[in-house]
Amino acid sequence: MTLSPADGIELINDTLGPLFEAERARLAVIDKWYRWDNEDVVLPRQATEEHKKLAKLAKTPWAGLIVTNVAQGMRLDGFRDPTSPDTGTDAMGESSASDRAWRRWTANGLDGRQGAIYRATLAYGASYGTATPGIDPLTGVSMAVMRGVSPRKMLAYYQDPAEDDWPMYALRSDGAGRWRLYDDEAVYRFGVEDVGGRPQLQFITYDLHNAGVCPVVRFCNLLDLDGRTDGEVEPFIPLFKRIDKTTYDRLLVQHFNSWKVRWATGLAKPDDDEAAALERLRLRHDDILINESTDGAFGTLPETSLDGLIKAGDTDVKTLAATSQTPTHALTGDLINLNADALAAARAELERKTGERKGAVGSGVAKWQRLAAHVEGDVEGAANVLLQPTWQDLSVRSMANAADALGKMATMLEIPVEALWTLIPGVDKTAVEEWRAMAKAAPAAPPATA
Repeated sequence: MTLSPADGIELINDTLGPLFEAERARLAVIDKWYRWDNEDVVLPRQATEEHKKLAKLAKTPWAGLIVTNVAQGMRLDGFRDPTSPDTGTDAMGESSASDRAWRRWTANGLDGRQGAIYRATLAYGASYGTATPGIDPLTGVSMAVMRGVSPRKMLAYYQDPAEDDWPMYALRSDGAGRWRLYDDEAVYRFGVEDVGGRPQLQFITYDLHNAGVCPVVRFCNLLDLDGRTDGEVEPFIPLFKRIDKTTYDRLLVQHFNSWKVRWATGLAKPDDDEAAALERLRLRHDDILINESTDGAFGTLPETSLDGLIKAGDTDVKTLAATSQTPTHALTGDLINLNADALAAARAELERKTGERKGAVGSGVAKWQRLAAHVEGDVEGAANVLLQPTWQDLSVRSMANAADALGKMATMLEIPVEALWTLIPGVDKTAVEEWRAMAKAAPAAPPATA
C-alpha cells in the first residue's frame, strides 16, 4: 500500500475529517427543509402555547415538492452505444456494450434504486456512486458492486473539483465511529476505539480494488466552472421562510380575529355569578340584548380580513414557482380545463430544467458504467466513451398525439419503426425488448401477388 495506516489516520484527522464535518453541517440545514422539518417561525418571547402550535401548522413541505417534480421526470431505462445497434448482441454475436451496461445496472438493483440517487443529487446538489470488486452471492460470479451514496455519508476530495473526473480521496462514514477511506489502490477501514481513556482513530483493515483511480463517481445537479454544486433546496430557503411566515400570520388572524365582536354600553351588570351565567345562556339561545339605559348603545367590531394575507401567500408561491421553474399548478393544484397542448406549454419550463438535469446526471452515470466495466475487467466497456444512458419518456402528452408524431417520423422521415419504440410515452426498455423478440419470432409476411 502506498498509503500507510498512520498516513490514513493523519489524513482523516487533519484534512478530510474537518472538511466532512463542515459539509455535513451545511447539508443538515438543507436536509431539515427537504425532509419537511422546516425551521420554526420566529416568535416573540411572550408567545403562548397557541402561538407555538399555529407556528407548527404553518410549515409546508415546499422543498420536497420541488425536488419531486424534477425527480419524477427522470427514469433511466437503458443505454445506447452509437457504434453498435441496441439489439442485445453486436455484429460478432457477442453481448453488446449497451446490453452489458444494462445487465450491470439491473444486477446491482439500480433499476429500483436510481430514484434515490436522483433525489439526493437534486436536493443536496451532489451525490456519489461507488464501484468496487464483489461477488454475486447467488451465482458466485465476480461482478462490480455499484452503490449510490448520500453526500451526508461521503465526501469526495478533488484536486480541482471543476475539472477532475476522479477524486484523489473519498471519505465515507459508516456510523458508530467507523470510516472508509478510498484512494486509487484500496479501501481502508478505520474505527474509533478507547485508548487510555481517550477516543482515537485506529486502522482496521483494507481491501485492494486495483481500479487505478479512486472508485467514486460524483453526480451533480449543477456543476459550475468553480466546482460548486448547487441543489434545488438551498437557494430557496429564504423564500420558504417567507411563505411559512405569511402562512403563520394568516393562521394567527384566522384563529384570533376572524369573527365580528359585538359590544354594548349601559347594560346592567349581573348581581352575582349565577345571574351572569343565566345572561350568557339567554344571549346564546335567544340572541336578544335588552338595554334599559337611555344612554345605552349596541354595535359590532368587524373581523380582520384575510384577503390581503391570502394574496400575499399566493404571490410568494408564484415567486417560488417562477424562480424554481416549477409549474404554478404543481404547487397550488389549480388546473382547470387545460387541453394537452396547454398542459405541455405550462410544463415547458420544467421539461427544459429536467432535461438539463438528465444531461448532468447522465454524464456521471456513463462514467460510473466505465468504472464498473474496468473493475470487472471489461476492457472494451471501460474504453467506451460513447456509451450514453437513455431516459424513459415521461413527458405529459396524449397517446394519440405521440402516435401521430411517431407515425409521421416513420413514414415521412423513413426512420426505422423499431428505433421509435423507445420514444413512446410510458414504455420502458423491458417492453421494447419484448417487442423486438416478438418481431423476430413472427413469421415473415408472404410476398404480394399480382
